Amino acid sequence: MIPPSGTPITNQPTLKRALGLVSLTFYGLGGILGAGIYALIGEVAGSSGTACWLAFLVSFCVASLTGLTYCELGTRFPKSAGESVYALAAFRKQSFSYLIGFFVCLSGVVSTGALSHAFAGYAHNLWAGVPPVLWMIGFMVSLTLITLWGIKESSWFNIICTLIEGLGIVIVIAAGMKYLGSVNYLSFPESPAAALPAVAVLNGAMLAFYAFIGFEDIVNVAEETHQPSVTIPWAILISLGISAVLYILTALVAVSAVPAAELAASKAPLLQVVQKGWPWVPVSVFTLIALFAISNSTLINFIMSSRLLYGMSREGLLPGAFGKIHPKFRTPHWSILFILAVSLALAMTGGLQKLAGATSFLLLVVFTVMNVSLIIIKRRDKNTDMSFSIPSWIPYAGALTSTALVLFVDLDSLTPLIILFVLGLALFLFQKVVNRFSRKAQGF
Repeated sequence: MIPPSGTPITNQPTLKRALGLVSLTFYGLGGILGAGIYALIGEVAGSSGTACWLAFLVSFCVASLTGLTYCELGTRFPKSAGESVYALAAFRKQSFSYLIGFFVCLSGVVSTGALSHAFAGYAHNLWAGVPPVLWMIGFMVSLTLITLWGIKESSWFNIICTLIEGLGIVIVIAAGMKYLGSVNYLSFPESPAAALPAVAVLNGAMLAFYAFIGFEDIVNVAEETHQPSVTIPWAILISLGISAVLYILTALVAVSAVPAAELAASKAPLLQVVQKGWPWVPVSVFTLIALFAISNSTLINFIMSSRLLYGMSREGLLPGAFGKIHPKFRTPHWSILFILAVSLALAMTGGLQKLAGATSFLLLVVFTVMNVSLIIIKRRDKNTDMSFSIPSWIPYAGALTSTALVLFVDLDSLTPLIILFVLGLALFLFQKVVNRFSRKAQGF
């Protein structure tokens, strides 16, 4: 493909293939595990009461349906700009493809802002004298440097962090295990928003869904993966399955050890569970584990968003600078720095719950479109000779369940998206003008 500037892509440095099944599965687990459960278990308990485990189960079912859709799409189109490429293949509209890719990128940026708040909250338990704003800035700048360093180095950091955050979740489960069976696991909070049990569960599921976000990031490192058409489906399924088991067990022991209302009011809810079950565990140790978990998920968001910007630029949807690769580190440096700037701005202006809600909304919309995209692609292309293919009813179910959860989004959480949407529209229109002038120049 020749970009609008007329410069062949083959003349530029390319991304480095360095990820196998193990490292890609850890990449998926690193994106899913940890940050959501560490940051939002209290919020889910506040919405669903002791039935928060059910909210996580509902979210897992929704995520799994769409996860299977991503497995087939990743097999069919192993490209960095995953969702944008899938939408273009299905709808054949460049502007719509851009919009979907932009939504996914926004989800990573907004999620990074949300996680910086979670990081500052846990870090405050260790060093209360440092202002939260300094924690957020130092946190994101450090992860930017790791992301710039290279995909192989980022992958090793991800594996270490994933092992540490997995240990943290195991500690929570073990510490609260003795309290299992001590409460009614279908007790709902008394509030107008949770007047009906089903509404309480779905409100919680909307928040819990944020904890499963991350499996979709796998497809955006396809060009850095060995045999992506085979490796991607397995990595998605394994990472989702392990995460679901750990999350549901964590939710059960958390509400067993600590009342749901107390979890909802806590800034470090899982730390409270550990202190209740195993008071001899030093607060600093578990806090450090939580910090590693949050750092890992944020790193994955950085990588995903920057690769998506890179891929969209290479498709001619964004300015060429986003498609530049650093000749030494083989990473899209301008895309990474852009993500840092926008994420910092968001972190300064939004809170955890609003940013998490905005992230869930964006991805649920994208997931609905991805399921519809696969429906269209499967109808158009009857070829089933692929390494991974799913039954035709799955994308229909994925589209319906994703759309259903969108209805439970808190509208206040959409406020931060307005400015970002205007920024994205400006970038797209700018590139449209550049493309038009480039074509006219080539005509002379």
